[in-house]
Amino acid sequence: MANGQANGQWYPPEWPDRIRALADGTLSPVVPRRAATVMLLKDTGTGTAVHMLRRRASMAFAGGAYAYPGGGVDPRDDDRAIGWAGPTRAWWADRLGVDEAGAQAIVCAAVRETYEEAGVLLAGPAADSVVGDTTGADWEADRAALVARDLSFAEFLDRRGLVLRSDLLGAWARWITPEFESRRYDTWFFVAALPEGQRTRNASTEADRTVWITPADAAAGYDKGELLMMPPTVATLRALAECGSAAEALASAPGRDMTPVLARARLVEGEVVLSWPGHEEFTKHVPAAAPATPSDPTGGAPA
Repeated sequence: MANGQANGQWYPPEWPDRIRALADGTLSPVVPRRAATVMLLKDTGTGTAVHMLRRRASMAFAGGAYAYPGGGVDPRDDDRAIGWAGPTRAWWADRLGVDEAGAQAIVCAAVRETYEEAGVLLAGPAADSVVGDTTGADWEADRAALVARDLSFAEFLDRRGLVLRSDLLGAWARWITPEFESRRYDTWFFVAALPEGQRTRNASTEADRTVWITPADAAAGYDKGELLMMPPTVATLRALAECGSAAEALASAPGRDMTPVLARARLVEGEVVLSWPGHEEFTKHVPAAAPATPSDPTGGAPA
């Protein structure tokens, strides 16, 4: 685990040095890449469960952390030829705080990445239908081609005579990776219900485990230090735990605040205070100057 806290907050050992470098002006922030992630929900006998995957420990970004299916926008995700159903691109642009091309790209990325990493496809042959089982060999061949970027999402939908069901998604939150991180993402979080007839599977090469777990249980696992997670994951889990069903979560999505959450690092009385506005539980205090020693190779970072 990358931190020594009582909870399971993902905290890389190189962060303190990078925070100090940002504070003293020797680190230039990397431009964040647009990304999307989807919190798939299903109702069970013990409550509403969310689909989560555990990133492989070898991953450079958030290795070992639990997250949702998702990833970066493909430059072809704003292809205007894409089959589309649900709210208009203009509606989504207003909801996501971007232009229409950007809105399509982000929504497409959400649907495409969910299919690539979980085998679940939020699309159908018509605006009021959804595909059923997607586990056949022909589906897998198309999924692999999408992952390899040999096939664009627009080409995939056209080949299968499908339209993207944007109405099955609810925009939930937007988080931007801190400015001191070497890999940065501007990520839109969506919520969706698992379509009837479909099932999730671990289709991602980036994950070594997938689970269906209630948001409350997942958050409790984080609180106990048993499940490693990044702040946006924990924050969204806590909000999801307040919803009694997948339908309730989707119904509440339009009222969710989409103001981007970006961590702030500031110098206060000899230490760097790292905080996420509106999410005080993630605040960290880092010594402003902590040279590494043989017994402390991280320079004061939590181990």
